[in-house]
Amino acid sequence: MEMRDLLMEQTVKKISFETDTKVNQLDPKPKITVFNTPVLWFGLFAAITLVSMYTGNLPGGMIGSLLVMIVLGEVFGWIGDRTPIMKTFLGGGAILAIFGSAYMVYSGLLPESITTSVTDFMQTGGFLDFYIAALITGSILGMNSKILVKVGLRYFLPIFGAVIGAIILAGIIGSLVGFTLQDAILVITLPIMGGGMGAGAVPMSQIYSEMLGNEPSYYISMLVPALALGNVFAIVLASVLDMVGKKFPSLSGDGQLVKGFKYEKPQQKYDIKKMGVGLLAALAFFTLGNLLGAFIPLHPYAIMIILIALMKVANIIPPIVLDGASQWYQFVASNWTFALLFGIGVAYTDLNTVIEALTLQYILTVFGVVLGAIIGAGLLGKLVGFYPIEAAITAGLCMANMGGTGDVAVLSAAKRMELMPFAQISSRLGGALILLLSGLIIPLLV
Repeated sequence: MEMRDLLMEQTVKKISFETDTKVNQLDPKPKITVFNTPVLWFGLFAAITLVSMYTGNLPGGMIGSLLVMIVLGEVFGWIGDRTPIMKTFLGGGAILAIFGSAYMVYSGLLPESITTSVTDFMQTGGFLDFYIAALITGSILGMNSKILVKVGLRYFLPIFGAVIGAIILAGIIGSLVGFTLQDAILVITLPIMGGGMGAGAVPMSQIYSEMLGNEPSYYISMLVPALALGNVFAIVLASVLDMVGKKFPSLSGDGQLVKGFKYEKPQQKYDIKKMGVGLLAALAFFTLGNLLGAFIPLHPYAIMIILIALMKVANIIPPIVLDGASQWYQFVASNWTFALLFGIGVAYTDLNTVIEALTLQYILTVFGVVLGAIIGAGLLGKLVGFYPIEAAITAGLCMANMGGTGDVAVLSAAKRMELMPFAQISSRLGGALILLLSGLIIPLLV
């Protein structure tokens, strides 16, 4: 009896092994994937996209724009994340997706109709706002409320540290290479540390025009090169800070800002219906921020952050909305980041502007601004109990980049997308601080 049972058990194991082998032969796991898709199938999808694009048969609106952004963004991202020097020192896929697409526009490789379509989709179509709304809502609501309470107003100290460090180092380097203190601070430092184009350079040009004379367009042409080049250094140095954090783990929270507070992310069971709730919450909170922005003199993103954080700390949002917002944010960040970065390159990055600014003196001074922001934010961040790497990335580099677009690129290069709420505080509230400072500093320098 025992012998028969043993023979049956061996026969079952043999059948099971042969079955598993056949299944593996029929459905082998792909060795190379792009966008989690077998490379041959992704190549097929890419071929369909390119043929449609260059024959003028790409669908208009959201479908065609998003298809191009996903396919080409993922190609650039895949290459950048696997190219040795680029992935180590230059921000990897994040920077290649931005400047690869910007080069396609600059060189004419991207048809003008596609450039127009993608630009409209990013700007008037609101894809950038759609993406950031998901990130702000989901990252805050998915965060431990104790972290929000623990961070509190202390976060503004490293922001001040970043501004002070940037002004001091830029002033020193600028003076050494031949810039006046006025040019080093007003023309280079302040626009870099502002809130990007819409919330920084544009209103700053109005302030300069009112206080110094000349048309706002004159100052825009002076401010934009600093903004663009500073954004490049911010992305590159974000990747460097990630490497420093890995080499010196005591300086890094590995994506957690607050020192001495270990938060283990709970395991979630992903639910498609909950993601729908998260989508609704992101759209509603974004709309509320815009509604209140008509009456409150703050950027809608800043209002949105404050409201969501207060509701999270007050514990008045039901669990299904918290889970849904967190899951929707993770879906968006996992699937559309390279697509968004490609769109940023097309719609917001002008290579002509960057190239014209590439004199050695200018580059050194801009580098001094970004490095000073890192040092100031890291030191004062450590003083108030933050991890220096995370403080330098959020309060430093996210002050020195191009606002919301730069936040995505910097955090992607640093591999710390979960820090988006703090990045947005830097870009929006910090940007408003720079506009205030510019009005106070101009009379002292002219």
